[in-house]
Amino acid sequence: MISSNHIPHTHQHQWISVDILLILLFTALILLYLYAVIRSNRHYKPWPIFRAVLWVFAVISAAVSLIGPLADRAHEHFPAHMLTHLLLGMLTPLLMVGAAPLTLFLRAISVSLARRVTRMMKTRFVRLYTNPIFTSLLNIGGLWLLYTTDLYSQMHHNALLYAFIHIHIFLAGYLYTLSFISLELPRKTSFLYRASVLLVSFAGHSILSKYIYSNSLTGVPAEEAELGSMIMYYGGDIIDGVLIFVFCLQWYRVAKPRKYQYASYDLVKG
Repeated sequence: MISSNHIPHTHQHQWISVDILLILLFTALILLYLYAVIRSNRHYKPWPIFRAVLWVFAVISAAVSLIGPLADRAHEHFPAHMLTHLLLGMLTPLLMVGAAPLTLFLRAISVSLARRVTRMMKTRFVRLYTNPIFTSLLNIGGLWLLYTTDLYSQMHHNALLYAFIHIHIFLAGYLYTLSFISLELPRKTSFLYRASVLLVSFAGHSILSKYIYSNSLTGVPAEEAELGSMIMYYGGDIIDGVLIFVFCLQWYRVAKPRKYQYASYDLVKG
């Protein structure tokens, strides 16, 4: 998770323990998802295999960004850090939203519990935290705060801050993706509203990458800042392109006659 070259010898075993815990966590996430698939298939039509595949790749994407050579390199090399940002904050959330874990969870639990969860999802609290404007501020605004202040340099000297920022990057990215293309939210904002906010948020992400290119971060060599910003700009565009495709496809299907819509995406129904 953090390069051993920058950790005192007496504390290296703590980070090894953290890596082991993360490996166990990621393994458990895959096994729990597969267990939920087995349970839901007993009562509903078979769960789409491609969603399970998306979940596995999402977990692998998160694991690569937090454990192993890339995670170690990211602590001292800004382009590597930016790759972890793309994996943890953009690709992993996109894959997880596509895996529809909430729908699977509702299929795997009892009907009474599923109804209570569904009612909870209709509360104002959930509606606020899945509003595209709020999630965009949380996601893109958080990145501006990270890269235009001393937070980026400070997090490499504070383990708790390092962990908090990475948790925020994932959660903010997940809520952001969920608010725009999720078919699991019981109350979604209009496509036109989401499209407008989506374009503004994309612009904010692109402007930030250009800002990093022309304004080196504290403690980051200029050439690393430039390469990292290019990874953020072009890599982000690729993932955003997939998000736009899914968003437009959903919009198209809703606008088509009813026979072309996917009734199977109902929140509670299988």
